[in-house]
Amino acid sequence: MSIHSSPAVRQNSTFVPETAFGVWFLRTHTWEHHVLRVAIDDLKRLIDAPLPPQPVIVDAGCGQGISFKLLARAFAPSRIVGIDCHRPSLALAAQAGQGLDVDIEVMHGDCAALPLPDASADIVFCHQTFHHLVEQERALDAFWRVLKPGGLLLFAESTDAYIKSWVIRLLFRHPMQVQKSADGYLAMLRARGFVFAESNVSLPYLWWSRAKDFGLLERLGLHHPKPGKRRETLVNVAARKPV
Repeated sequence: MSIHSSPAVRQNSTFVPETAFGVWFLRTHTWEHHVLRVAIDDLKRLIDAPLPPQPVIVDAGCGQGISFKLLARAFAPSRIVGIDCHRPSLALAAQAGQGLDVDIEVMHGDCAALPLPDASADIVFCHQTFHHLVEQERALDAFWRVLKPGGLLLFAESTDAYIKSWVIRLLFRHPMQVQKSADGYLAMLRARGFVFAESNVSLPYLWWSRAKDFGLLERLGLHHPKPGKRRETLVNVAARKPV
């Protein structure tokens, strides 16, 4: 295993930085166990074709690297490249990669201008990063560019229904003008050329994503909103770049 740090190729980030509370939250057990682990397990379930052996994974917006061990366990990659524009988080990500049986490289960079060669990744993993990005279309262009033909975009996002809730506005920071519904994100992926079927899409309705009551009414048996009759709070997609 090797851990490297590379300079950004672009100085002006298009990423809205997280609050101090948000940075702290991203290293909690709740984040790792109830958010990140659940998303990776769900995304793996949505993949309907064999992956190449020992894939190269780009973790776009890797934060503090909590995902590295989970990605290594789920996909047995030969290499993980974690990219983030928040240098203090990258220092923690480098530490998180130590001891894993996989080559880990952390790079300071912008998702809208990934500092990677064309067609260099088998998988781009983008988990709860996109709603921080001001230039979302440019980020998708960058994901497309670095993916090999037939490569996989594992995309997990919170929707505008969640990001614009009062508790998230209070505790975190996001560019509100670019937030989208689940259908909006799916349309954006398709417009860029990514392909996926209904079986490659999941709309989790997890307790932590329901900022109004955090699922309390449902746990009490008083309310059980069904798909199509609720505002979706999360969307997970396993989308491919065509060969």
